[in-house]
Amino acid sequence: MATDLIGLNPLDPSPQALDRAAALIRNGKVVAVPTDALYTLVADPFSLLAVRQVYAAKGRGIHRALPLLVRDALMVEELAREISPRFRVLARRFWPGPLTMILPAAPGVPLRATGNTGRLAVRQARSVVADALIERLNQPLIATSANISGSPTCRSGIEVFGMMDGQVDLVLDGGFCDGVGASTVDITEPEWQMIKEGAITARDIAECLE
Repeated sequence: MATDLIGLNPLDPSPQALDRAAALIRNGKVVAVPTDALYTLVADPFSLLAVRQVYAAKGRGIHRALPLLVRDALMVEELAREISPRFRVLARRFWPGPLTMILPAAPGVPLRATGNTGRLAVRQARSVVADALIERLNQPLIATSANISGSPTCRSGIEVFGMMDGQVDLVLDGGFCDGVGASTVDITEPEWQMIKEGAITARDIAECLE
């Protein structure tokens, strides 16, 4: 596939660029966008074609779940089998922001998007671009780091284009992202577990839950 590159202001993105990205996502395509946690690949989690394309673009093992970006905690209630008090506490403290939480997935979430685990990874980003796309499509979006698996996450649209040209359909280039990658915490078990430490530390999580 040919990868297109469109420049935009991440704080005030043009409607035309957002409309183009939304139309591609609606048709099962993969788009790279800037967020508060570096660049992210976004796609439709309810499209098996899109899910397959994301796994293929990254060279990612199909047993690994694909995180989702959501509009807010209310949207999570439509995706998760249950909402725990810990989720509400952490969401209230750290969302929108660089924290991904793992929850049990509701039956309506495609098993392929959960990496066949039945568990869901969700995050509300502090990102004008991501929020605008979720609003246009009125649904959550796959949101996985914009890189080939095993390589560093890209910090600019040009880096994404250089690494993933031909693997994704569109790169929205918002310049350099100076944020730190998102943290991931699993809250499905009685004892929570930090899966990946990024901008939010295990100590931050512990202090919040105490």
